[in-house]
Amino acid sequence: MQPYHARRAQLIERMRANGGGVAVIPTATEVMRNNDVEYPFRHDSYFHYLSGITEPDAVIVLVAGARSRAILFCRDKDPEREIWHGFRHGPEGARGHYGFDEAFAISALDDVLPTLLAEAPALYAGMGRDAAFDDRLHGWLHGLRRGARAGVRVPSVTHDVNMIMDEMRLLKSGDELGVMRRAAAISAEAHLRAMRATRPGLAEYQIEAELIYEFHRQGAAAPAYPSIVAAGANACVLHHNPGRTRLRDGELLLIDAGCEYDGYASDITRTFPANGVFSPAQREIYDIVLEAQLAAIAAVRAGAHVMSPHEAAVRVLAQGMLDTGLLKGDQAGSADDVVAGGGYRRFFMCRTSHWLGMDVHDVGGYREPGREAWRVLRPGMTLTVEPGLYIRPAPDVPERYWNIGVRIEDDVAVTPSGGEVMSAGAPKSVDEIEAAMRGR
Repeated sequence: MQPYHARRAQLIERMRANGGGVAVIPTATEVMRNNDVEYPFRHDSYFHYLSGITEPDAVIVLVAGARSRAILFCRDKDPEREIWHGFRHGPEGARGHYGFDEAFAISALDDVLPTLLAEAPALYAGMGRDAAFDDRLHGWLHGLRRGARAGVRVPSVTHDVNMIMDEMRLLKSGDELGVMRRAAAISAEAHLRAMRATRPGLAEYQIEAELIYEFHRQGAAAPAYPSIVAAGANACVLHHNPGRTRLRDGELLLIDAGCEYDGYASDITRTFPANGVFSPAQREIYDIVLEAQLAAIAAVRAGAHVMSPHEAAVRVLAQGMLDTGLLKGDQAGSADDVVAGGGYRRFFMCRTSHWLGMDVHDVGGYREPGREAWRVLRPGMTLTVEPGLYIRPAPDVPERYWNIGVRIEDDVAVTPSGGEVMSAGAPKSVDEIEAAMRGR
């Protein structure tokens, strides 16, 4: 529990440096799926970052003042409910196990929290994410305001506690990187399994099942996000949901999938032929995307800015678009002109990278706080690198490239000497992919 205790202490110190106050961080709530069945519960990432707790119905309160405290509100011990739903620590057990200074039953929140907020100079909360909990916070503050005549003071300012934690979460510790390496390794194995299982005639959902099986077989909790398994023309739909489309001989299959392991996401994309052999046109497009991805990964290093990988990728993609005739040089100009004018966006319409961590699109701004400059990469930051080309049929597009969609994505950690590719276990070059599929 030491890392969670250290994070709570760090957040309290940041609050103290800002004048002190009380922070309130709830976890997610269970949501009904239908009748008396809930959706699978997933904790709130901010709450888990400070506690390691995966139970619902819990709130962390941090008091940054003359006497700083970390307080937990959680479900009571209930032997009867534990028969049905499993073990509960209860407040006293959770206080000792998770290292909080105090703990109360969640049912006591309405009574205890207003007394903690009274006289606090500021409230730190993640407003706007949970409307029901926001209403409760407003209710507690309104109740305190009614006591103003008796001299009760209410927090005079509200700060977004999540923005403070965003800056903390951007830099991963050694322990966090270890978990993320494991998540990436499991996902890489799942992609390899999918390659070996793929053959013409199978449906997208059948390949998705192979991914999910491997995730669970190796101890991952669940997919980190809805998997994308896109056959043929579906690969040109960036967020395609797997369905009953069947793989056809001579077409590509694009898989964007990653597991969540111990609260951390992985995010890998591989594209490969359903029959195990790239056609000349497929290989031509694939090699352009791979060259762009390798250039982008080479641009991941401490001291570069977060857009450096994207800039490296689009330069390669733009030249590839000109070389293949996807863009006509006499109209588009040089590769530099394509980049400057944004002409590449016809076939690559998104950014090359996003932060990765507890959330697959992880928190943290892409610009330096309070400035317009792009954020500088620092050791411990983690991001994806995922260029692609998505070629829909059009009269001015060579027909041999129609409906080819290629994306190659890896998870990369920034180190003092460059970028560490945590997902390198998934075959990526044409030769590696074809060899892996021959081994099926």
